[in-house]
Amino acid sequence: MSGERPERLIYMANQIAKFFAAQPGDPAAGVADHLKSFWDPQMRGEIVAWKAGGGGGLDPVADEAVGRLE
Repeated sequence: MSGERPERLIYMANQIAKFFAAQPGDPAAGVADHLKSFWDPQMRGEIVAWKAGGGGGLDPVADEAVGRLE
């Protein structure tokens, strides 16, 4: 990771989280499953590294989902 804030990935994760927050069930599980299914490993790795490094910007559902990818 370049050390830059991955703005586009954060935006996309937050949009996915908004969708799953309106669905029944565990929204963080839905987001995590979506990221595992549709994001390539490099994208997942970048957002996981961002969160692990203390990076912010993720809404609570997206933050929990990314934590489940670690």
